[in-house]
Amino acid sequence: MVLTVPTAAVRGPRHANSSLVLLTLCLAVFVVNVSTTVINIALPTLVRELDATTGDLLWIVDAFNLAFAALVLAAGSLSDRFGRRPALVLGLALFGAASMIGAWSDSPGELILWRAVAGIAAAVVYPVTLSILANVFVDRAERVRAIGIWGAATGLSVAAGPVVGGALVENFWWGSILLFNGAAAVLALLLTLVLVPDSRDPSTPPIDVPGLVLSTTALGLLVYSIIEAPDRGWSSPTTLIGFTVAAVVLFAFVMHERRVEHPMLDVLLFTNLRFTAASGAVTSAFFALFGFIFLVTQYFQSVREYGPLDTGLRILPVAVSLAAFSLIGPRLAMFFGSKAVVALGLASLSTAFFWASTIGQDTDYLVIVGQMVLLGGGLGLTSAPATEAIMGVVPPEKAGMGSAVNDATRELGGTLGVAVIGSVSLSMYRDHLGHPPVPDALLEPARESIGGAEEAARQAAEMGEVARVAGEQVLHLAREGFVQGFEIGCIVAGAVTAVAAILTLIYLPAHPDGDAHP
Repeated sequence: MVLTVPTAAVRGPRHANSSLVLLTLCLAVFVVNVSTTVINIALPTLVRELDATTGDLLWIVDAFNLAFAALVLAAGSLSDRFGRRPALVLGLALFGAASMIGAWSDSPGELILWRAVAGIAAAVVYPVTLSILANVFVDRAERVRAIGIWGAATGLSVAAGPVVGGALVENFWWGSILLFNGAAAVLALLLTLVLVPDSRDPSTPPIDVPGLVLSTTALGLLVYSIIEAPDRGWSSPTTLIGFTVAAVVLFAFVMHERRVEHPMLDVLLFTNLRFTAASGAVTSAFFALFGFIFLVTQYFQSVREYGPLDTGLRILPVAVSLAAFSLIGPRLAMFFGSKAVVALGLASLSTAFFWASTIGQDTDYLVIVGQMVLLGGGLGLTSAPATEAIMGVVPPEKAGMGSAVNDATRELGGTLGVAVIGSVSLSMYRDHLGHPPVPDALLEPARESIGGAEEAARQAAEMGEVARVAGEQVLHLAREGFVQGFEIGCIVAGAVTAVAAILTLIYLPAHPDGDAHP
């Protein structure tokens, strides 16, 4: 029998089926996170199969992230109002459908559309998992343990996504990775129907439609301006106008949320230093991670010439390290304080990225392993303790909003990371490519992406010796340019996490003031 448990009922002892509930929530988290990581492994394949440009690749990744980040605040509030279990069921059903239909896309635009729909579904699923967790595990020690396991599920998805995706792409076709996502969503849906209790916010506030429109518009304009900047120019009037309008709309959103009686986002939460500093740490950490994953999968496949499965296996050190330190991080935070642990995690991330900025076309893989272990460990030390700090600020009946803010900061950071680091790297790549004395038929595909350079060189090799030599010249320049862009992208990521570490040391309290909620 399916249980429906009101919020008041779960604020006491642990739910009788709490372990099974946690398992189900972790599977739902796995479904969402694996969708983020698995698509990256297919990016070079999408260049060949769908004629995708680098701009298309950025949108294929960021359509999901942008829809997630833009709608997660509203989705968290809606789950509080109408019930968290129904929201989880609806989100998983929509996610499964969007993934399975998207698997049959025959153009970049069609795939981008279904990735956006999956992002909308993920915006419903993700905050519900954490808000249900916060209502089932009310005691702080239990909550810390549960959030550590919840965070480890993220590490597992980072591991499974590239490996499973690589195996599927090599043995079937790129769409099979989305069928895998859909099947996992269906399994999580069935478990949710059987195991997960319901809870909701008794105050049931009305929907803040103007806030939803303003926040979605601001984020959409910002990400669009960043992704299109390499083509239009970073200082072009169109780009600058886009940034300006996004800033104005964001300011209008904040002013609206301060005045409205029932805001989508309670901006007064950010007056709590623990909440603000922890949110900033999560944003910067995922900014760096998503940008790195976007580039490193292409580095392994297009520069080092590994296959999709080999690439997925070579990214495993990030995932293993992330999962391990996600379990350790919250416990360390209880003993040594959130300030020290989160700052150490961000410092580890900075070290990893500055070290990765020295990477070359033939860097020994063991060196890259060291960089990835530092990266995964740093993310584990940052994300789980910072998440616990965020959820410890909000009362259980407002867990949906607290969870949504945590997810929004995570996805906002990831969306901007892919957009900024990807676009900066693309600009450096094109600058290095220059205008070599080769036919435009070779150069134009190369300017769109390094995958385009590989495909052009492959076709040129079949057209005679002169064309083959020209194709190899373009491919050599493309690989050099990509590595240069990769290096600059890592410097940007390292700088962002270094600044975040300093701000964490200044503003994040070492320990919460009890478990009291403001």
